[in-house]
This record gives sequence, structure tokens and C-alpha cells, in this order.
Amino acid sequence: MEQDMVPQDNISTYADNKKAVYATDRSGNYNVIASSGWEIEEEATLQAVREMERLAREAYVLAARGEYSPLFFHMYNRRMDIQVLAEATGLFKWRIKRHFKPVVFDRLSEKILARYSDALGISRQKLCSLPQQNRNL
Repeated sequence: MEQDMVPQDNISTYADNKKAVYATDRSGNYNVIASSGWEIEEEATLQAVREMERLAREAYVLAARGEYSPLFFHMYNRRMDIQVLAEATGLFKWRIKRHFKPVVFDRLSEKILARYSDALGISRQKLCSLPQQNRNL
């Protein structure tokens, strides 16, 4: 992409920040150019956020019914999926899926709960419970 073609659409998802992109100058040399975003990128980001919010709402209902542990809700509420949570905790995906079972989750060690708490950025107390009202969604 040439320097004068770098999108400058001032998208809301950048929150008045800029992103560095590489573009060529007239001589064909690559330079770093600040971009305020592209409308299509904004729409894709907003669509992804809406999907994570939908998944969090569904996870909340399932966890409130006792079909899944609170971990299932908190993962989606923090805009993570199993792959991201596995990378953040260093746990295998199959183990995380087991921890979605309330019976298994209730028996987790403090060490494992601490890994989840750190990865999700919430206290152990919050991790082990659901919000009273679904305000976070």
C-alpha cells in the first residue's frame, strides 16, 4: 500500500489512537505510517465484540442453570475462547473443558484457580461465582 492510500477513517474502536502500518513511499521504500483506521476494520471488530457478548450471555444462562461452571461465563465475559484461555493459563484445552463441569470445577486446587484468576484478571471469589445481575453484558 502506498503512503497516500493508508486509511484515515477515524474509527471508534481505536478510541482516538492510531495504529502503525507499513506503506511504501514514492521511491518504493517501506515506512511506518500512522493510521486512524478503516471503516471495514471497525465493522469487523464490532461484529466480533457483539459475538463475544452473545456468547457471554448464553454462558451466563447455562452457568446460572448449573450446567456449566462460572469459569465458562467468565471466559467469554473477558472476551476469550478456549484457545486464548489455554494460552493464558498454560493448561491444555481438554483440561479447561473438564473444568467447565461444575463438579470438576468445585474440586479445583487453589493453584489452578489462581492461574485462572490471573489469566482472567479477576479475584478468586469472582471466578467462583456469577454476578448477581447480568450487568457485565
